[in-house]
Amino acid sequence: MKDIGAKLKEARESIDISVEEAASDLKVSKSQIANMEAGNLEAFQDIFYLKYFIRDYAKYLGLNYDELVDEFNEYLFDYTSKISLTDIEKATKKEEEKEDKIKSPYTIDYYRKTSHLKIIFLFLFLIIITTVLILVFK
Repeated sequence: MKDIGAKLKEARESIDISVEEAASDLKVSKSQIANMEAGNLEAFQDIFYLKYFIRDYAKYLGLNYDELVDEFNEYLFDYTSKISLTDIEKATKKEEEKEDKIKSPYTIDYYRKTSHLKIIFLFLFLIIITTVLILVFK
């Protein structure tokens, strides 16, 4: 990522454009350009946004943007390939735990709904039977 940032910074400086001017023209903040040129991947929350930002910035500077995006994709593949399997499993478990905690009236299991209906019908049946018996033996 630092190589990509260095190429972008070198291209920007070679055509004598300031960070402020580039930020204004691309409608982004100066810190985003500075972080990208420094190769600071952690400063960006969304990798896809960063990818398109690299593409647009390279176009703006007159560079071969396809080549830089391909280089970024290779870097991203190498970066994500270094994540251990245990870290992936931990993240998967955390996501599953989050899903288990979500409860709403719309996600209640069918058997829980039917058990309430059975109790209500049983109660109504008992009321009808007692009413009939009271009327018969009166």
